[in-house]
Amino acid sequence: MTKGYRLPAQFVIHTVGPVWRGGDHQEPELLASCYRESLARAQEIGARTIAFPAISCGIYGFPIEKAASIAIATVMDVCAAQDSFDEVIFVCFSESDAAVYRREFAKRGLT
Repeated sequence: MTKGYRLPAQFVIHTVGPVWRGGDHQEPELLASCYRESLARAQEIGARTIAFPAISCGIYGFPIEKAASIAIATVMDVCAAQDSFDEVIFVCFSESDAAVYRREFAKRGLT
C-alpha cells in the first residue's frame, strides 16, 4: 500500500493479478485472492470506499467475462459477510469492458 499522492485517493493498494495460462493453473482462485486481500487491506485502514480496475485483464490476458464474474462474486461475498464498505467501484477502461460488468451485475439482479 502506498499513499495516493496526486491521485484522488488517499491510498493505493497494489496487487499483482495472475497471468492467464488457460484457466487450469489456479488463475480463478488467484484472482479472487487479489480482491479478497485488497479488501482486507482496505478494511485494516478503515477505508469506506474502494475502486478496482479489471485486475489481470490487460497484458496478463485474463478473459474479461471470467474476471468480471470473479471480481463481482468475490466482492459481494466479502461485503455480505461484513458491513465494511459504503461503496465499491469497478473501473473499466473501455465501453466493451463496462458492458461485461453491467451484464454480470444484471445476472445478479444488481444495477
